[in-house]
Amino acid sequence: MALPSDATLADAGEFGLISEIVRHFPQGEHVLVGPGDDAAVLRVRTGHVVVSTDLMVEGRHFRRDWASASDVGHRAAAQNLSDINAMGGQATSLTVGLAAPADLPVAWVLEFAAGFAEECALVGASVVGGDLTRADQVVIAVTVLGAVTESPVLRSGARPGDVLALTGRQGWAAGGLAVLGRGFRSPRALVEAYRRPAPPYAAGRVGAEAGATSMIDVSDGLLAEAGHLADASGVAINVTTGAFEVPEPLVAVGAAVGADPMSFILGGGDDHALLATFPHPSAVPDGWSVIGAVAEGEGVTVDGAPYDGPTGWTHF
Repeated sequence: MALPSDATLADAGEFGLISEIVRHFPQGEHVLVGPGDDAAVLRVRTGHVVVSTDLMVEGRHFRRDWASASDVGHRAAAQNLSDINAMGGQATSLTVGLAAPADLPVAWVLEFAAGFAEECALVGASVVGGDLTRADQVVIAVTVLGAVTESPVLRSGARPGDVLALTGRQGWAAGGLAVLGRGFRSPRALVEAYRRPAPPYAAGRVGAEAGATSMIDVSDGLLAEAGHLADASGVAINVTTGAFEVPEPLVAVGAAVGADPMSFILGGGDDHALLATFPHPSAVPDGWSVIGAVAEGEGVTVDGAPYDGPTGWTHF
């Protein structure tokens, strides 16, 4: 029976809501058993299985007055799909856990599900299950599974002499967050970049096939992620600011809020660009830009010197 347009979660009940949600999630041919049983059953033919999990907490990672339910769905899927991309893999399946207040409108949940499904469709991944429970605020937990046909690209493979390269837009979401945090809605391009990221999904596999020695997605901040590569690989990484073209919207926001627009690029996350190291410049694929270099030592520098600005998001 169709639910009224103004129904809440309390009106729908757990299983009534689940039956409405799963209508948004078509199943791929690799899914033997999808939503509705105790667990999903998936077909894996070759290669390695890669798995990642992320959480989104209302008020911490998103605000419903800043983004539509569809936008939140896109973001929740994108941040997980990007993790598989950063391993050089292809996402295939996801599960979604949702905790929410009983008075949350069903329409919000279904719009979220539609946005989530649209993002998954960009890479051909299926939502194969999940869970639903009551909470005082919206909490979203997503687990994604993917496959790599070759060895996955880890954070720990960078070597002295490698070059550091980036693909995907970077700093746009941070600029959008700065705008929203001050009660504005423009430049619209930056606000939309924060609400709905556009990860370079095809680039992970391309980078892996080109011989990337290490790779990571920029979820918390470019310098923070470069630091993860440096720590895991036991090397030093230097980022060159002159390698970046600062887009006009970031210049405008920087001027409006009194911030160096480069700080959005160096410390911003949520765009889910890819950061990788390659053995030499000629190995860097089309669509990637060399932004730094790897050397012996430890830590991350900017233009050859320590950086005292924000390097990225911290959760605690």
